[in-house]
Amino acid sequence: MKKISLMILLFLSVSLAAFTQAYEGTIQYDKKKQTAIAIDYSYSAEAVQNALIQKIEKMGYKAKEEKGILNRDKGFLIFKNAYVTDISRDKMDYLFKVEKKSRKESDESVLYMIMMKDGANSMAKMDAYDIGSAKTFLNNMIPEIEAANLELQIKAQEEIVAKAEKKLKGLQDDKIELENKLTLNIKSQDDTIKDIDAQKLSLETLRGKRKTYTSTR
Repeated sequence: MKKISLMILLFLSVSLAAFTQAYEGTIQYDKKKQTAIAIDYSYSAEAVQNALIQKIEKMGYKAKEEKGILNRDKGFLIFKNAYVTDISRDKMDYLFKVEKKSRKESDESVLYMIMMKDGANSMAKMDAYDIGSAKTFLNNMIPEIEAANLELQIKAQEEIVAKAEKKLKGLQDDKIELENKLTLNIKSQDDTIKDIDAQKLSLETLRGKRKTYTSTR
């Protein structure tokens, strides 16, 4: 039984590793089809992008994001003249784009990495070792992505808790308001009962006068 369980775990690990292997692909940038290293992750685009930014910013490089409604390269993160020793001994411009795999698969994303030097794509001049290093760099991002994904889950749960607490506060305020209304209602009932008793007494007095007035006639 233990052997079967171990084999299943090993199979799942191998399957997961195979699923997260980087590969060579293409993506449009600067009006050109650019060769790139790509990888599929079983995490949201937000988690992948957060992990990527944190990872490279720890190396001392700030990301510049392509923006603008009419900008065809919108969404690309650019790290200019960055020295990523896990990939290459040379400084290069690293361009990243994270996309959802589809509208239906919100927890599936694709990360593209373009490497450029002096305005030209570097992949054609890179040797097999450096390309392999670039793929390994993306393959090894899983721990950072898992950590970033956990932070997003924590943030989402904090928002759920805050929303529930706000709802509870509203209900508690409503309770206090209703209790105050109930207290006023009870006091108003007591005052009304006293007023009714007084008015009834006045009514009986008036009715008594009517009998007296009839007998005298």
